[in-house]
Amino acid sequence: MSFLNSLLIKTIPFVPKPFIWSVAKKYIAGKNLNDVARTVRTLNSLNALATIDVLGEDVFKTAETFVFRDSCIETLKTIYVQKLDSNLSLKLTQLGLKIDKSLCEENLREILTVASQFSIFTRIDMEDSSCTDDTLEIFGNVKKNFPNVGIVIQAYLRRSESDIKQLVSEKANVRLCKGIYIESEEIAFKDRVEIQENYLKLLEMLLSTKTYMGIATHDSHLIESAYSLIKKYNLQNSEFEFQMLLGVRRDLRNQIIANGNKIRIYVPYGEHWYAYSIRRMKENPELAENIFKSFFGIYK
Repeated sequence: MSFLNSLLIKTIPFVPKPFIWSVAKKYIAGKNLNDVARTVRTLNSLNALATIDVLGEDVFKTAETFVFRDSCIETLKTIYVQKLDSNLSLKLTQLGLKIDKSLCEENLREILTVASQFSIFTRIDMEDSSCTDDTLEIFGNVKKNFPNVGIVIQAYLRRSESDIKQLVSEKANVRLCKGIYIESEEIAFKDRVEIQENYLKLLEMLLSTKTYMGIATHDSHLIESAYSLIKKYNLQNSEFEFQMLLGVRRDLRNQIIANGNKIRIYVPYGEHWYAYSIRRMKENPELAENIFKSFFGIYK
């Protein structure tokens, strides 16, 4: 990250939220269910699938976990009633993972019960490395009763090859992404090429088993390499899907659709949009630059 981008990110907290929202709204569906339903319907009309995420993480009050649990259930009901072609993604720290694992799993099971009634697939997101073991443990527990649930693995973590081997043996539905949390070099690859190489190693491990998976990346090199692996293992479109974030690389999204492949767009929404936006800016400093252009009236 350049010195200028680093400086911009440090000064973001002093920028009025309306200016941050003027840029962030490209990547966030909105603040309520009506907003997210409208966004998903638009995506569906473009032959793109969706997965909805209720923004919020790192909850430390039990009562707040119930609010997020109920928000996820209301989201499932909206998907079902409005016939949206969408999954649900969620983070375990919003359901109490850092308070009590039993509380978290109980909240999760209530969500998965409703998802099961509506036949809606639910994906458990992966958070920073302090959550990895507990997230995989809870995933393993609930999958026994709710097979229509998946997990995420981050390719930049050195442990991920071992985790993938275990998940493959369980025929788990995995979303493979690079990973965005700031981790130490001791546990995570830092070099871009190293991350790409490990991503492709893990991708081949998954695709070779023909277990349904999500190829989550905006990296053109990884997408082209994925096409080669898909051809190598003679996979059908029903055995995988590509995944991207809302508002990112629409050119690639449209190309994937034109090629006749499935793509699912990660659609976040909710009142906690600000914290999500700050994290996205740290991942992509160009967003901070755009915010300052908006602030000074030169961003269009």
